This record gives sequence, C-alpha cells and structure tokens, in this order.
Amino acid sequence: MPYYLKGNQIELLKNGKEYFAAVIQSIKQAKQSIFVEAYIFSRDVTGEKILAALKEAAKKGIKVYLLLDGFGSRDLSQKTIDEIKASHIHFLFYHPKISPYQMKRISLRRLHRKMFLIDHKIAFVGGINIIDDMNVPNGKAPRIDYAAQLRGPVVPLISRSMVKLWKRVSWSHLENSNIPKHNQKNILEYPNGIKLNFIERDNFRHRQDIEKAYLHAIQNAKHDILIANAYFIPGKKFERALIEASRGGIAVTLLLKGEIDYFLSNATRAFYGKFLKEGISIFEYTKSFMHSKVAVIDGTWSTVGSSNIDPFSLLLAREANIFIVDKSFASQLKKNIQDDIRLGGTEILLKDWDKSHLIKRIKSRIAYFMIRLSLGIANI
Repeated sequence: MPYYLKGNQIELLKNGKEYFAAVIQSIKQAKQSIFVEAYIFSRDVTGEKILAALKEAAKKGIKVYLLLDGFGSRDLSQKTIDEIKASHIHFLFYHPKISPYQMKRISLRRLHRKMFLIDHKIAFVGGINIIDDMNVPNGKAPRIDYAAQLRGPVVPLISRSMVKLWKRVSWSHLENSNIPKHNQKNILEYPNGIKLNFIERDNFRHRQDIEKAYLHAIQNAKHDILIANAYFIPGKKFERALIEASRGGIAVTLLLKGEIDYFLSNATRAFYGKFLKEGISIFEYTKSFMHSKVAVIDGTWSTVGSSNIDPFSLLLAREANIFIVDKSFASQLKKNIQDDIRLGGTEILLKDWDKSHLIKRIKSRIAYFMIRLSLGIANI
C-alpha cells in the first residue's frame, strides 16, 4: 500500500487562468530560490508573463533554475534562450533536440513533469505546461487541465526530486549545478492537513511507481472509478484492472480527449469496443482541447499530475503526480470532472460505436499497431 504523508495543504487549480495567477503570485513572494520544470515553454502571452516574473526574481538576486524538455520546447528560439541566460536565470535542456522518430529508447525519454518550487516551501504539480489556455491544436479553446498548489511535509519530497534532477542534468552538460544548500527542517505540518504523497516516475528507482499507485487504488475500489485522461492507452495490467472492477459492479467512467491532435492519439479508441462491452462508460470531451490527467475513486482517493495513462508516460517519460486521500478534495475534483462531462462530454455508446464508426475503428487499430511496433523497435 502506498505511503501517505499527513499534515499537508492542497489547493486545486483548474486551467492556466487559475494556475498561473497562483504561480506568479508565489514567484513575486519568493525570497531565495525558484525551480521550474516543464515539457513545453511557449513564448506566448502566458510564457511572456512567466518569463517576466522569473526575470524580475533573478534581478532581485533570487536563484532561478529553469529546466525544459529539449523536444517539447524545441520551438524556443535561440534568441529567447540567450535572453533567459542573460537575465541570470540558470537554464538547461533535458536531453537535446532528438527526434522521437529515431525509435531509440533514449530518444523517447522526455521530461514530461510540470512543476514549480518556491523557496523549498511551496510547490505546484500538475499537467499544465507553460502555454496559454488559448494556444491549442485544432483551434478549440480554451484547453482544460489541472494542477495543485502544495504546502507541508510533501514539499521536501518534491524539492529533493527537483534538485536531484537539476544536478543530474547539469552534470550531463558538464556544468556546475550552482545550487546553494538549503534547510528543510522547518517545514510546517498543518494540524488539520490532509494525507497525500508525491510519486514520480523515472528510469531508475521509480520506474513503475505511478502505475502501481493507480492499480492499487483501482483494485481496492468499492463503488466508482472516474478517470479523465488526455492520452489513454493502458497496458495489459491497467486494462485488466478496469475490466475486473466493472465486472465486480463498480461504476467505471472514462473522460477522454475527443479532439485528435496527432495520428497516434487514435490508439485510445482501440479500447472502446472492449471496454464498452464490459459496461465501462466512455465520454469524449469535444467542447475544447482536453489535456487533463486526473482521477477520483470512491469519493476519497484522487490524483493530479503530469502522467498520461499510455506507454510513453508509464514506461518512458519523467512524470510526477500527487496522490491524495481526502474526501473534500476528491469531492471538489470529482465535481469538476463531472462538470466537464456535462458541459462538453459526448457519450460513446456500444451500438453506435459498432455500427457508425468504421473509419475511426480502422484508424485506432493502425495507430495502436504503430505504437506497439515503435515500442518493440525501441526494445521497451
């Protein structure tokens, strides 16, 4: 059973509008250091605001560390990179700009985490990249996504993870990490705080930790499972766990992305027929662009993070999720997901899927085959 730390505070943040307002406020109040990790940093309206806040912090002598994925942030111009470094912001790319189509395992290992850490006391973890809500593929905006602001005993776990990764990437670039020592002994434990844990996925000691946390919760579910995930291509264990839960009388509901932003996303639909026949409810979110990676089980357990339920997140990328045991937070998150379903979800029914979606079924099988083939070539 996963271990949970008590005495934490957590605030649910939906979409960039709430998330970046809270992040920028925390950056402005920083005294010592700011760590940032992101898959995508876009120089749009939101990116400009974040960059301006980080520059201002660095100007005041605060240590700022910005770590971006080399592929996800490949569109960041050299001019912007030079500007960042000239502002005395410590900047690194996680892995150079390697094409994922090389089908080598290292090419597919990306930094997919989205996190901020302020003074080693306040942390933000979720699925929201540094990109504007209106900056979406296919023109459907604003995107929907989730993150959480955290205080309490869980923050040192996040701090250690971010500092360790920065040092490792610095070493790979043959650079000094430039991180001063910090004291984490005075972390406040809130008397009425909640139980949660920070769980990461890496290619060393934590290869299956996020998947195991999900599976433990699913396999111990009693009433209902609600998952909202943008890129949903579960492995055999995950697929079997959901089917067994549904067969056991548990209501399983999936909210998945209806807008296909790249061809391999069609692989999600390869599971529709099987799941629908097992009584699992499936909704596609079509009102705008969905990027969520959240779940609620039995109105008590929930998760918010960067990890999709697909082989790239669960087997390759560096990911980070918060797992929470708290009825109040779970209720809030569940209501938000249910509102997403009510306002923008289209239910996929078995009779319609079998009769009216031949092209989608063909595309899904081809995409799923291509993913399995690429993983096989990469020896994963």
